[in-house]
Amino acid sequence: WHYDTGTLRKFCDIWEKHGSGLIALHGQTGDIMFQGCTTENIQPAFDEFNELGFDMGGAGPAVRTGMSCVGPARCEHACYDTARAHRRVLNDFIDDIHRPALPYKFKFKFSGCTNDCMNSIQRSDFAILGTWRDDIQVDQTEVKNFVNTKGRDYVIDNVVTRCPTRALKLNADDTLAVDNRNCVKCMHCINVMTKALSPGKERGVTILVGGKRTLKIGDLFGTVVVPFMKLETDEDYDRLAELGRNIMEFWAENGLEHERCGEMVERIGLANFLEGLGLEPDPNMINHPRTNPFVRMDDWDEEVERLKQSKAG
Repeated sequence: WHYDTGTLRKFCDIWEKHGSGLIALHGQTGDIMFQGCTTENIQPAFDEFNELGFDMGGAGPAVRTGMSCVGPARCEHACYDTARAHRRVLNDFIDDIHRPALPYKFKFKFSGCTNDCMNSIQRSDFAILGTWRDDIQVDQTEVKNFVNTKGRDYVIDNVVTRCPTRALKLNADDTLAVDNRNCVKCMHCINVMTKALSPGKERGVTILVGGKRTLKIGDLFGTVVVPFMKLETDEDYDRLAELGRNIMEFWAENGLEHERCGEMVERIGLANFLEGLGLEPDPNMINHPRTNPFVRMDDWDEEVERLKQSKAG
């Protein structure tokens, strides 16, 4: 929605009539916040805002208004259509936005690449992050032009040595070698050498659950639950919305009052969370390496056989 001063005056009149008159422009997710109202005046105020053509909701223990980056409309790094995913998912959850019916708030955020301009990993219960799973695209001619313009020392100091997994090497002939197997897709090299480097061609999304700011147990980053999935067809977007619905319903049934989804996962354990959703564990879900050198081998043969059967099926 785009609004003018006439619309803002109507907002003020309605809120002076039914509420405190205090209006905040805008909340973190872009909502206009009308603050302070008695219970009996809420519905009349809702009705008048609806008559102006505006939707209400996005606050309290409900699905909050989603956020997405500009995506492929303006950004060459985008690995999926953020606007399409945002619209598809939020249309599916529109009733959950309007009326609070959850243990606490639930946020969707859509970032087109791992620059994560929406801070989805840190600030959303369901983060959809664009990524790729093949090799970084390298234009060696542009690499040489960049080296010729900036100098070898600049490239080594500001690109090669800043790779967190040391997956880059500047060759003697000023070409760039990329160890794609060890690339963690942090986007730093692509951000610096935009003409020379770009995300791979096999693009999709990584889905993380449970990011949030401080509440009961401190800040949490999102935990990977789907390492990679394509987002191209209508069926792919349907799967995304279905997964969001399944996760939200599991949390609604198992979460405590005023408990975010990530806090529930911490309380019941990731293994139980994945089992409840019917998701298979994956090495990409590991938060940090083992700190205990002892490994139990009980039922090892049975687990191997179960894995073989699941792969065969």
